[in-house]
Amino acid sequence: MEVTSHLTEKALRDYKLVQRAIDDGDQQAYADLMKNYRDSLYFMLLKMTNNPHDAEDLTIEAFGKAFKKLHQYTPDYAFSTWLFKIASNNCIDFIRKKKKYTFSIDQNIDDEKGTELANKIPAQILDPEEELVKKQKIKLMREVVEKLKPHYRTLIELRYFKEFSYDEIAEELNLPLGTVKAQLFRAREFLYQILKNSKDKI
Repeated sequence: MEVTSHLTEKALRDYKLVQRAIDDGDQQAYADLMKNYRDSLYFMLLKMTNNPHDAEDLTIEAFGKAFKKLHQYTPDYAFSTWLFKIASNNCIDFIRKKKKYTFSIDQNIDDEKGTELANKIPAQILDPEEELVKKQKIKLMREVVEKLKPHYRTLIELRYFKEFSYDEIAEELNLPLGTVKAQLFRAREFLYQILKNSKDKI
């Protein structure tokens, strides 16, 4: 019995794309996998986080993690099942960490304007030591980015330092939106590899 005989037509299409991505390093295969699931993944994460910016970043992270582990994927399940599992686990971790650093605004505050005061409390406050660590991380991140190829360096700088949206990057570099997203995943992967091999861990 063929390994993939239990897969649906759609799952078989994805499996072939995965094979092309792994065996040939086919950039189009990566882009097609993203195109197939980007929207549905985003809406699932939006439902979980109720925050469009978080959902967008978590969508990128989910694809980044999945592509990094692509060689571990087996056709026991559809690629979509595997991808959505990675995405939901990553999102649960993210929500857990976020809650840890968020002040509760539901606690009673002994103040006649308690509610108003509570709502003014920032979600996250960095003390001087944390601020210094954050600055050091940004400095290290910039040094790591310098090691990337010029094209990937530009993408990372526009997205994470200048905080351009994907649409703005596509316009700035005159590239299709799908290409920008695919190449940003690759750039993040290179960054990850450099950081992993760096003695100065972020």
